[in-house]
Amino acid sequence: MTASGKDWPDSPLDTVDTAFAQLTCDPAPLSLDLDTLADQLDDTAGLPGGVIALPALRQWLLAHPDAYTARDVVWRELIRRARVEGPAWVIAAVALAMPALRRYAGRLRTGWAGDAHDLDAEILTGFLSALQDRVDLAKPAPYAALCMAAWRAGHELRQRDGAEAMPVDNLEHVTGPRTPKRPYGHPDLLVRRAVELGIVDECDEQPYIDLRLGRRAIEPIAVLVGLEVDTLRRRVERIDNRIAEALAAGVLTEVTSPRVREDLAAAAERRQRIRAARSGGARPAAAQARLAAA
Repeated sequence: MTASGKDWPDSPLDTVDTAFAQLTCDPAPLSLDLDTLADQLDDTAGLPGGVIALPALRQWLLAHPDAYTARDVVWRELIRRARVEGPAWVIAAVALAMPALRRYAGRLRTGWAGDAHDLDAEILTGFLSALQDRVDLAKPAPYAALCMAAWRAGHELRQRDGAEAMPVDNLEHVTGPRTPKRPYGHPDLLVRRAVELGIVDECDEQPYIDLRLGRRAIEPIAVLVGLEVDTLRRRVERIDNRIAEALAAGVLTEVTSPRVREDLAAAAERRQRIRAARSGGARPAAAQARLAAA
């Protein structure tokens, strides 16, 4: 089945869905052999084996949101194929991320007076730019990085066109049916919520805001906090990944369960123990000098 010119939808996201449907229909649907990924997975990853059609793979990923290792392996392969094997795999990668992209488009349309198709196009452009060039496959959570790029592109369009900011509710104490208000109109508030949930350590909040939101040079901030530049850079990159994963999972935008909050608190405690063990209780010389002068 092929679509005629008049059959193609106007929305960029709908167009991808139409193209994906054609790529995955019988008799030769676009598929992925998951057995070729087995050596990258541990025994608990739970990814099904064999050749699987991509719509079924998308359903499996949606049904297993906590299968982080499996998701990372699948997305590294999808990104690799999109970069080296041509347009069909580019469409496939976008289509597998479509539930998240549509969710972002719906949220960003709140208070948006412009053309919804323009917003869809900007989200898609951000995703494709990251897919083709920007996501480092050596780093964890490549899917989260793609989603972050898509969200950022759409959000920047809102900001450029002067859309109203989305106010922040107290997400932990709201009862009754509602459509949650999102904190993305104020990125510093998003970081504050990440701190409250333990995704970002409190001591890292201001350096992170200065570097990522204020776009300040890293060297003076590293001196101020008593860290080597490379150490601070790695720390900020890890925060980027944690925030991206939290955004992709809805942790920063939805009510979080007690179990999730406990897991985040435990992860924060582990980070503190690791930092304490690495430092051996000794402060860097620059920090000691500032304390002595205080």
